[in-house]
Amino acid sequence: MQPKVMMKKKNISASKASLILFLCQIVSALDVPLDLLQPPTITQQSPKDYIVDPRENIVIQCEAKGKPPPSFSWTRNGTHFDIDKDALVTMKPNSGTLVINIMNGGKAEAYEGVYQCTARNERGAAISNNIVIRPSRSPLWTKEKLEPNQVREGDSLVLHCRPPVGLPPPIIFWMDNAFQRLPQSERVSQGLNGDLYFSNVQPEDTREDYICYARFNHTQTIQQKQPISVKVFSMDSLNDTIAANLSDTDIYGAKPVTERQPVLLTPTGSTSTKVELRGNVLLLECIAAGLPTPVIRWIKEGGELPANRTFFENFKKTLKIIDVSEADSGNYKCIARNTLGSAHHVISVTVKAAPYWITAPRNLVLSPGEDGMLICRANGNPKPDISWLANGVPIAIAPEDPSRKVDGDTIIFSHVQERSSAVYQCNASNEYGYLLANAFVNVLAEPPRILTPANKLYQVIADSPALLDCAYFGSPKPEIEWFKGVKGSILRGNEYVFHDNGTLEIPVAQKDSTGTYTCVARNELGKIQNEVQLEVKDPTMIIKQPEYKVIQRYGQVSFECIIKHDSTLLPTVIWLKDNDELPDDERFLVGKDNLTIMNVTDKDDGTYTCIVNTTLDSVSASAVLTVVARPNPPFDLELTGQLERSVELSWVPGDENNSPITNFVIEFEDGLHEPGVWHYQTEVPGTQTTVQLKLSPYVSYSFRVIAVNEIGRSQPSEPSEQYLTKSANPDENPSNVQGIGSEPDNLVITWESLRGFQSNGPGLQYKVSWRQKDVDDEWTSVIVANVSKYIVSGTPTFVPYEIKVQALNDLGYAPEPLEVIGHSGEDLPMVAPGNVQVHVINSTLAKVHWDPVPLKTVRGHLQGYKVYYWKVQSLSRRSRRHVEKKILTFRGNKTFGMLPGLEPYSSYKLNVRVVNGKGEGPASPDKVFKTPEGVPSSPSFLKITNPTLDSLTLEWGSPTHPNGVLTSYILKFQPINNTHELGPLVEIRIPANESSLILKNLNYSTRYKFYFNAQTSVGSGSQITEEAVTIMDEAMASRQVDIATQGWFIGLMCAVALLILILLIVCFIRRNKGGKYPVKEKEDAHADPEIQPMKEDDGTFGEYRLFSFVSSAPF
Repeated sequence: MQPKVMMKKKNISASKASLILFLCQIVSALDVPLDLLQPPTITQQSPKDYIVDPRENIVIQCEAKGKPPPSFSWTRNGTHFDIDKDALVTMKPNSGTLVINIMNGGKAEAYEGVYQCTARNERGAAISNNIVIRPSRSPLWTKEKLEPNQVREGDSLVLHCRPPVGLPPPIIFWMDNAFQRLPQSERVSQGLNGDLYFSNVQPEDTREDYICYARFNHTQTIQQKQPISVKVFSMDSLNDTIAANLSDTDIYGAKPVTERQPVLLTPTGSTSTKVELRGNVLLLECIAAGLPTPVIRWIKEGGELPANRTFFENFKKTLKIIDVSEADSGNYKCIARNTLGSAHHVISVTVKAAPYWITAPRNLVLSPGEDGMLICRANGNPKPDISWLANGVPIAIAPEDPSRKVDGDTIIFSHVQERSSAVYQCNASNEYGYLLANAFVNVLAEPPRILTPANKLYQVIADSPALLDCAYFGSPKPEIEWFKGVKGSILRGNEYVFHDNGTLEIPVAQKDSTGTYTCVARNELGKIQNEVQLEVKDPTMIIKQPEYKVIQRYGQVSFECIIKHDSTLLPTVIWLKDNDELPDDERFLVGKDNLTIMNVTDKDDGTYTCIVNTTLDSVSASAVLTVVARPNPPFDLELTGQLERSVELSWVPGDENNSPITNFVIEFEDGLHEPGVWHYQTEVPGTQTTVQLKLSPYVSYSFRVIAVNEIGRSQPSEPSEQYLTKSANPDENPSNVQGIGSEPDNLVITWESLRGFQSNGPGLQYKVSWRQKDVDDEWTSVIVANVSKYIVSGTPTFVPYEIKVQALNDLGYAPEPLEVIGHSGEDLPMVAPGNVQVHVINSTLAKVHWDPVPLKTVRGHLQGYKVYYWKVQSLSRRSRRHVEKKILTFRGNKTFGMLPGLEPYSSYKLNVRVVNGKGEGPASPDKVFKTPEGVPSSPSFLKITNPTLDSLTLEWGSPTHPNGVLTSYILKFQPINNTHELGPLVEIRIPANESSLILKNLNYSTRYKFYFNAQTSVGSGSQITEEAVTIMDEAMASRQVDIATQGWFIGLMCAVALLILILLIVCFIRRNKGGKYPVKEKEDAHADPEIQPMKEDDGTFGEYRLFSFVSSAPF
C-alpha cells in the first residue's frame, strides 16, 4: 500500500484568524475610551465555586475599570463585609481584590461563605458573581478491620474502596506494597466509584496487598487504605485437602470450575436513571460477573450513539459521551454476553441544563435624546427566570428613571439624558445555577475619534482576505466611509465588505489591491479621517514535497522540501516527526531543502512534516516513513499433544517489522545422534502459528522456528523443550543398494546407511544377503555393524547376483527389503570383432561394418566398440608424415559406424575393438581403404606485378591441399569503372604446371578484378580474388597538368574574381540607399550550394593508378 502525501496551508490573515479579529474589533467598537466618563465594568473576578488550599492565603479577585476610577466594597453572606475590622483581610491598592492572610495565623474555615464585590463611581455600580469560598479537605481513612477474602476459583469478587469524603472528591487508584499499579483487564477493573471488580477470580489473583489509594490534588496528599487480602482456592488444591481428611471409602471431590452466564455487578436491577447537565461529560457504567469473562456492548434504544462524541473506556465497561445536550436524553442499554448467555441493564438518561446565554446584554452608548434597549435572553432546563437590577439594586426598588421601561427580558430607553447613565444587571437562574451579566448605559455627546494608529501597515497573502481596521468611537455613533488612495472615490460594490465595527474587508486581495486606503468617520459633532497601508504578498508554496518512503533498517533516507516564497518575506523551515520535534540525535541532518536520516532504526518510523512559516502564512507537507526489516524471531515455543510418532508445536510470532511474515520454517535437532546440527522439518504459511509434526522413534527432538518476510529470514527462535521418542523397529532399509565387483573374483555390495534418527533405536546393524541368480536356491547372509560396504570374495567373473540389505536394531528387523541385481567383477574382453568391412561413400566419408563378438567373451558389461583409424599417406604426394590415430566410440551393441572428416585422395587403415567396464579387448586385423579425389583448396597465393599501360603479370602458388591430381587453373577477370560498376567477364584456362602469366592488350589506367582457382578431375576448388590497375598514359597526364599554368586560364580566373567584387560593391551601395531588388534575385543570391546541379559522371574507366597488390606465401 502506498500511503498519500499530506499538505496543509494556513494564511494568518484568513479563515479563523479573520473571524477572531472581527469579533475583537466589534468589542473594541463598544469600548469607551478611558479618558471619557463611563460607569464601572468588571474585568476580572474569581470563579463562582472557589475551592482554596487551607494552608495558603486566600485571594478573592475583583478588578474593574471606569471613569472616574471606581471604588470597591464587599458583602459576605448577603451583608456588608467591613474589611477594616479584620486585621487579616486587606484590599489591594487601586483594586477590589481581597487578600486573607491565612499563613499568619488565620484559619480558612473561618472565612467560608458567599462573597460579592461591588465597583461604584458617579455613573453607576457593577457587581460580581456570588463567589462561594470553601477550603479543600483531605480527611484520613477511618480505622476498620478488614477480613481476608476467601473465594473459590471462577467466582466473582468486589473489593470496596469507600474513600473518605473530600473536597474536591479524590482520585482513586489501586496499587500493591511496591507502589506498582495493579494490572487491569476485561476480567479485573476499577469502577467509577473506586471499587475493584473481578468478573471471575483465578489462582493468580491470590495476594495480600490489594491497597486502595485516594489522591487529593488540592492539598497534594495521598491517603492509603489498609491492605486487603484475597485467597483463591483452586479446585485441585481443594480436592487434595478433602482427600487428606476422608477415608478411601468416602466419596469426595469438589465440583470443577463451572462456567456461568453473565450477571451484572453494577448497576443492580434491570433499570436505573441518570441526570446530567448540558455541556458536561456523561459517564455510564456496566460491570458484569461471569465465566468466561463477559464482553460489554452499548446501544441507544431508538437511536444511534452520537458520532465523534462517543468513547469507550475501561475495556468498554464505561460509555463516555462528551459535551452532552438535550438530544442525548434517552434509554441506553448495556449488554453483557459470554458463550452461555447474556444480561442487560437500561439506564434512562435525562439531560437538564443550567442557564446559558442566548443573548447577553451589551454595553449601550447613547447621545442625549437617543433611544436604545438592553436585551437579556437565556435558556435552560427548566426555563430560567429573568430578573433585572440597576446599580446592584433590584430594579423594582431602584430610583425611578422616566426614560426607562422594563418589558420582561428587555429594558427600553427613550430620549435619554445624562442622568440616565447606570449599570444594569441581568440575572437568569433555575435550580441548576444562574448567570449574571453587567451592561451599562452611558449617555455622552462626543465627536468622532479614530482609535486605529495612522498609516498602519497591513500585509496579507494574495487570494486571501484583507481586513483593514478603522476602530472608532463617537456619540452619536459615527458613519464610516472608505476610499482608495488619499483623494480616491468612495469604495462600493460586491468586491468589498463593510463591517459595523468600521473594518473594511477585501475578501480576495490581489496584487493590484496594494496601496493606501482612507477611512472617514463623521457624526453631527464632527468628522475625522485616517490612512492605512496595504501590501499584498505572493503565497509561500512547497514546490517539491516529501514523498512516502520505505527503507530497510540501518539504511539512509532523505525527504525533500523545496519552497518558493515572496522575496520580501523570510521563511523558516521546521521539520516535525509525528507532530513533535525531531529527536535530539546526530543521525538527523537538516539541510536547506531536505531532511536526511542516517542509519535508520525502527524508532524512526512515522510521519515527517515540513512546515514553512513566514510572518503572514504557513504551509506544510507530510510524508510517511516506513522502516522495514527482517522479522524478529518467534518466541514462547510450546509442545503439546505428545504421541509416539507426532507432536503439536505452537509459537508466538515476533514483530514483523512492517513487512508481513510470509511463512515459518520449522527445524529440528537430534540431540541423541547429531547434537548441534539443525535439519529442515517443514514450513507453514505466515498466518499459521501451530503445526502437527511427524516424528521418528528414538530421537531426542528440539525444535526451533524461523520467520520469513520479503526482507529475509529472522534469527532462529530459542529451542523448544526436548522430547525423546520411544524406540521401535527400523521403519526403512538402506537405500541405493548396489553390487559391483572391483576385481574379477569378487562382489562389492554397497548401500547408503540410515541416518541416526532413522535407526529408531539403539544397536543399528545391517543384514547383508546374496545368491547367484538362477543358480543358488539358498541365500548367504552376514550381519555387519553400522557400515556401508561388504565384499564377497571368490566369485566367478561377471555373473549376476541377487542382493538385499536389511536394517535391524536391538528391538528387531526392518520390513523385508527389496532385491536388486548386481554383478561380480569384470575382466577384459577375450576376442576381437570379425568381418570388418569398409564402404567409402565419398572423398571425406566412409562407413565401417563389423560382426558383434559373443556376449560370453565380453566378460563384463558391454559398453560399445571403438574404431581406431589413421591416415597412412596422401596419394597426390609420396612424402611420409607423422601418423596420428583417431578413435571413434560407438555405444551399445552397434555393428557399424560412420567415419567423417577424411582427407580426399588418401590411404587409411583401421581396426575395431570391443569395450566393457574393465577396458578394451584385442584389436581386429588392420583394414586398408582409400578415399577418392576431391576438389582442391584455393591457390596458396595470387600476386600481380609489373603493371604497364596495357599489361599485368600474375604469379601464384599451388593449392596447399590439392586433394587429387590438378588438371588446370581457371583465371577470370573484368574491368571496374570509377562508380564500381563491373565490365564484361573474361575467362582463361591455364595448364596445371604453370605458375605465372602475363596478361596483355589491357586498357590503360583501368582497374581489373581477378578470380583464380584450381581444378581436378572432380571439379573446381575455392577461388582467390585480387585487384590491380594499369598505369596512365604519360602524354595525357602532362596535358592535364599544364592547363593550370596557361596564361589564358589565369586571365579568365582574374576576370571572374573582378566581376564578383564589382557586384558586391553595387549591392552594398543599393542596400545603404534603401533600394530593393526582386525576390528572385534575393533567392538566387542566397541559393543553397548543396542543391546546385553537379557535373555528370562520364561513366568511363580510368583515372586510377596501381596502388597495391596482394601476395601470398611462396611455394
